[in-house]
Amino acid sequence: MTALTLSTAAAPGLRADAIVIGVAKGADGPVVTSGAESVDQAYDGRLAGVLETLGAVGAEGEVTKLPAPAGFKTPLVLAVGLGAEPEKDASYDAEALRRAAGVAARTLAGCKKAAFALPVADAADLGAVAEGVALGAYSFDAYKEQGKDAKAKTGKAPLAEAVLLGGKPRDAAHKAALVRAAAVTEELNRARDLINMPPNDLDPEAFAAVARTAAKEHGIKVQVLDEKALAKGGYGGILGVGAGSAAPPRLVKLSYTSSKARKHLAFVGKGITYDSGGISLKPAGHNETMKCDMSGAAAVFAAVVAVARLGLDVNVTGWLALAENMPSGSATRPGDVLRMFSGKTVEVLNTDAEGRLVLADALWAASQEKPDAIVDVATLTGAMMLALGNRTFGIMANDDAFRSALHEAAEEVGEPAWPMPLPEHLRKGMDSPVADIANMGERMGGGLVAGLFLREFVGEGITWAHLDIAGPAFNEGGPFGYTPKGGTGTAVRTLVRLAELTAEGDLG
Repeated sequence: MTALTLSTAAAPGLRADAIVIGVAKGADGPVVTSGAESVDQAYDGRLAGVLETLGAVGAEGEVTKLPAPAGFKTPLVLAVGLGAEPEKDASYDAEALRRAAGVAARTLAGCKKAAFALPVADAADLGAVAEGVALGAYSFDAYKEQGKDAKAKTGKAPLAEAVLLGGKPRDAAHKAALVRAAAVTEELNRARDLINMPPNDLDPEAFAAVARTAAKEHGIKVQVLDEKALAKGGYGGILGVGAGSAAPPRLVKLSYTSSKARKHLAFVGKGITYDSGGISLKPAGHNETMKCDMSGAAAVFAAVVAVARLGLDVNVTGWLALAENMPSGSATRPGDVLRMFSGKTVEVLNTDAEGRLVLADALWAASQEKPDAIVDVATLTGAMMLALGNRTFGIMANDDAFRSALHEAAEEVGEPAWPMPLPEHLRKGMDSPVADIANMGERMGGGLVAGLFLREFVGEGITWAHLDIAGPAFNEGGPFGYTPKGGTGTAVRTLVRLAELTAEGDLG
C-alpha cells in the first residue's frame, strides 16, 4: 500500500519525484486549481498558458507532464484534469478529486514519493484525495516473476509514498480522514487481491482461511461451516452448488460487535470462487473471468474488516457463501430439487443460476438473528449488465426508503448505482410443478427475477436490499480514474458508508 502522510510544507521546498497539481476546464481554457498557487507563482503566473500550449484543456483524466521550475526540489510537475470548473464559491466534487488523484497515482508508478497539491477545502476533500491515491496506485503482481531484488521485479512498483499538501498533521479532522481512508482502501484493495487470485489458489477453504486470519487480527469473531456442518444443518443450496467440485463449499460467518451499538446489520456475499456454469456449462469465451464470481463475498469480507478497524458503533455480521460450481458426475443436474436451509424446495432448471442458491441459504441464516437490515452483494446476472452497463450496479429492496438510502450512500462514496424494481408479475414465472419455487423465471427482466427469488428467503419483517454488482465488479477494459483492470472491489465503500450512517443514527 502507498504510505499516506499530511504536510503543510510549501511545494517548492519539498523533496519528491513529482508534484501533482489540478487543472480544470474553464470557460476560456484550462484553469490551475487552488492548492497549486506556489507552483503557478514559480511560473510567473503563466502556468495555465503553458499547460494550454502543451495541449491541456483540463478534461477529466487528462495528464500533462512538465519540468518543475527553477528552485524546486522536485524535477517534475504533473497536472491532472479535474473536469469542469465548479461555479463560484463551490468546491470540487469529491469523486472528481478521487478520480484525479487515482489517475495521478497510477501515472506515477515507479516513483518513490509524490506530493499532491490538489484543491482540498475540508477534511472530506482530503479523505477523497487519499482514497484516490491509495486505490489508483493499486497493483496486483503476486504472480509475476520476482527477481533477486526489487529492481528486477516485473513492471513498475506502485507509488511508494504520497504527501498530501494542505493536510494538517495535528488537525483532528484531517487525521481522522486519513485514518478512515487508509482503513477503507487497504481492505478494498485486499478484496481486489482476492478477486484477482486464480481459482486454483482461491477455493472455498482458502478463502475461509484468509477470513480466519483477518478476523483474528482485528478482533472479529469467526465461524466456518465445512461440508459436514452444512450437511448436518440442511444447507441444501450451498451443498447443491458445490456438489460437483473436488473443493467442498464453506459458509463463513464474521461477527463484529460494539458495546455501544444500537443497530445490527447483516451483509451477505456470493462467493463462487469459480463458476463454470456446472452441468449448464458456460459457452466458450465466458469462462475466462469467472474467478471474479466471488466478488460479492470479497466485498462483504472487506467491509466487515473495515468497519472493525474503524470501530463503528454498530454490530455487523458478514456471511460469505463460498462454493465452486463445477460439472462432474456428482454435480447437481437441471431438474434436480434441492431442499434449502429455510425448508423450501427449489427446482434447479439451470445450474448456472447458482449464485441465488448459495445466497438463499445465507440469507435465511442471516435472518435467524433478526438484524435490523440485510444487504446481499452478488455478481448475479448478466441481465443487470445489459440494463445498466459495466460501471453501475443495481439496487433492489423490499423497502423503498432503504433502497433510496443505499442509493444515496453509493453515490456519496463514488460508486455508481441505480434503484431497480421488483415487479410482482414476474414472480409467477418461477412457479414449479414439483417444488416450492424454481431457480429460473422469465428471461426478460432476468435480473429482477433473481431479486424476487432472493426475497423469498429473507425472514418476515426484515428490511432487505440486494446489490447486483455483475457489471462493475470486474473491469475487463483499461484502467480509468482509480479503477484498475481486473477486480475493482465495488460495493465495499457503499457497505462501509451504510454502517457509518447506521452507527450515527441516520437510518432510523
